Amino acid sequence: MKILVIEDERMLCDSIRSMLERKGFQVECVYDGESGKEYAELGIYDLLILDVMMPKMDGFEVARQVRRARCNTPILMLTARSDVQDRIAGLNAGADYYLTKPFDSGELLASINALLRRQAGQVNEMVFGNTTLDLGTSTLLSDGRTVRLSAKEFDVMRLLFQSGKRNLSKSAILSHIWGLESNAVENHVEVYVAILRKKLSSIESNVRIASIRGLGYHLEVIED
Repeated sequence: MKILVIEDERMLCDSIRSMLERKGFQVECVYDGESGKEYAELGIYDLLILDVMMPKMDGFEVARQVRRARCNTPILMLTARSDVQDRIAGLNAGADYYLTKPFDSGELLASINALLRRQAGQVNEMVFGNTTLDLGTSTLLSDGRTVRLSAKEFDVMRLLFQSGKRNLSKSAILSHIWGLESNAVENHVEVYVAILRKKLSSIESNVRIASIRGLGYHLEVIED
């Protein structure tokens, strides 16, 4: 499970990341609302943990724009503002749950697990062209033919399915799949794209991973 924490208090953000990583989650942190919105809209995360008071864009606006972009990832909103009207504003903006600071780590984990269980029952697959990406089994399916994906192949494929016809740069794929602190280089992206192209071909998918020089990759449906 991959979680994005959008929180401008770096010590708190890093503390949440450390706690969740000990529980087996993959976690990325960003420290302002504008960057958080861009990361969230990629759709590669299973949960967003979102602070309200942040520079560049507050949490309410981040939630609104993420929902406007048709991103249905669960949002757990964190804030020091406990007023009922603030809670209502957060929920109306698109948050699924509202947790007031300071919070107990056990309460945070329970909230996260509840939202992830709910999400697991709602979204099991993604579809593009005649091809389905099964999120539960990390499998690509096309007209009865299937192929399994490794963990990293699945992450890259899921990101491409989410972005669809919208171009993703190699640097964006690197930062969101390998992480900001990774030593991975653009050649890693090229290698995984080549593998995924072969796997799509092996199941006779009509989906192609297209590339545009300088812009990156996107999906296309091959017309008969």
